[in-house]
Amino acid sequence: MCFTMIDLFNYTRRPTTEVHIGGTPLGGNNPVRIQSMTNTVTKDTEACVEQARRIVDAGGEYVRLTTQGIAEAENLKNINIALRSQGYMTPLVADVHFNPKVAEVAALYAEKVRINPGNYVDAARTFKHLDYTDEEYKLELQKIRDRFVPFLNICKANHTAIRIGVNHGSLSDRIMSRYGDTPEGMVESCMEFLRICVAEQFTDVVISIKASNTVVMVKTVRLLVSVMEKEGMSFPLHLGVTEAGDGEDGRIKSAVGIGALLADGLGDTIRVSLSEAPEAEIPVARKLVDYVTAHAGHPYIPGQEAAAFDYFSPQRRTTHAVGNIGGEHVPVVIADGYHSREASDPQFQPDYIYVGRQLPECREACSYIVDADVWTGEKGTYPAFMPSEEEGSIPLFIQIATNASPIKFLFLTYLACNDEIIAMLRHHPEIIIIAQSNHPNRIGEFRALVHQLMNEGIQNPVVIFQHYTENEKEDLQLKAAADTGVLLFDGLCDGLFLFNNGNIPSTIVEATAFSILQAARTRISKTEYIACPGCGRTLFDLQTTLARIKKATAHLKGLKIGVMGCIVNGPGEMADADYGYVGAGRGKVSLYKKKECIEKNIPAEEAVDRLLEFIQADKENH
Repeated sequence: MCFTMIDLFNYTRRPTTEVHIGGTPLGGNNPVRIQSMTNTVTKDTEACVEQARRIVDAGGEYVRLTTQGIAEAENLKNINIALRSQGYMTPLVADVHFNPKVAEVAALYAEKVRINPGNYVDAARTFKHLDYTDEEYKLELQKIRDRFVPFLNICKANHTAIRIGVNHGSLSDRIMSRYGDTPEGMVESCMEFLRICVAEQFTDVVISIKASNTVVMVKTVRLLVSVMEKEGMSFPLHLGVTEAGDGEDGRIKSAVGIGALLADGLGDTIRVSLSEAPEAEIPVARKLVDYVTAHAGHPYIPGQEAAAFDYFSPQRRTTHAVGNIGGEHVPVVIADGYHSREASDPQFQPDYIYVGRQLPECREACSYIVDADVWTGEKGTYPAFMPSEEEGSIPLFIQIATNASPIKFLFLTYLACNDEIIAMLRHHPEIIIIAQSNHPNRIGEFRALVHQLMNEGIQNPVVIFQHYTENEKEDLQLKAAADTGVLLFDGLCDGLFLFNNGNIPSTIVEATAFSILQAARTRISKTEYIACPGCGRTLFDLQTTLARIKKATAHLKGLKIGVMGCIVNGPGEMADADYGYVGAGRGKVSLYKKKECIEKNIPAEEAVDRLLEFIQADKENH
């Protein structure tokens, strides 16, 4: 069951406390804020100021800088002064790992300080199991309190906000040993620090709880908000998908994860982490926030949550298989053949093509969906029906009952799903529903339809039809990913049909559908790259390295490769990757296979070739 703050069907922002961050408050009645992070060396004042200006000029409302040592923390003063002298009043955020003393210094010069519970007091993660008695565990919590409270006192005195930023990739061995690699462990890592903030009456707190795996990220944030609600907390949330990568993949993966949470009114600031120039993240984040928050004030959707639905651990809805759709099959992709189209990319061959009233002369290696009134029973084609209220039309149940096709498609909206439709679906398990919506909050209406089916015990598969009129590829990708991600995470989708009535090639539309399914971990069709955006800790050319690795490995379907700038999240965040490339120091790289480091401190100029050699050798051995 869902918790009290979330209405699955009607969009509204989660109410939170307001956090004061310089002159740009967060949470409360403020809009969702946009931010990015510099990738310059924080001791280089001029470079940091110049990059911060580009972020702000692009629309960034906070600028974060890595602060790995005392020297970097102290130089925040110079960066702050330089920006203010040039008329840039945007708050600065210090990003601190491993060293509480650095956080205490940074709190003197930044408007907000991010700390990581996984390494603030606990030692860096080593993947070792540690056994604690309950009494010993309490002593560890007391160590955290003893070290954390002085920092809070400095923040109080200087009016500095904090972010408690949990990352899946840097959970401590202590948390891992007691809770495992679980959302519950990530939430508890955060709550240990939040409870101290509450006890000390420190309220200028923002929370983030991130992962590169979008399923883990969404599930964990949902759980965190529920736990906070039970303990009477309403701190605002910072959302992000770590190591999302670059280009189309980075945008789609971020929109799938962040969009799913924004759709439920969760999130008060976001950072879209791309392995690109920091200022490139801002317009992407702006589009995503504006698109989702435009749902506010939509017409009410009278949905009823299904008793079997678990918001915190959703399972894929139980359906019977119709052909290769539903049941245990991966979600299918239906492509648009109604408009002119290019030949499909072999890597992203759709399972079905909807052609409306006419088959194309040139057939592709897939099946076709044809409007039922012109369907002739030709092999490899299946009829599509649509409820009609036209006077004199043959009743829908007669059309379907008299049609001999073993697979039938029914275009259906929530409002059209009446008792007659439900009765027909009970008697015709061969029907696949293509869910449609023209509602301003189509996510809510899709949810309402599928929850109605669940409440009625209907197990026909459901394909989600998403329609757009976009001329820019990025706009289509962000909107489609944001509209579909939450439905995939909720387990409500057996297929995806993207339809775009704009000037975007059909191959890109189809590739977008496959990329959305992959980003939500429901169907793997290509190599996945877990790549961080880089920061001042990164001591090699991340963008060039990632491009080279992608070019050499893009054909390895299903392989996961991590490309990480440093060790903060590296080994942990890419723990489920097959191979990893992690910055180990200035000009040095370490290579990983799963969690195991297979070669340390390789010169950066040799590391890509060595990684490719390892991958090739494993491929030949298997």
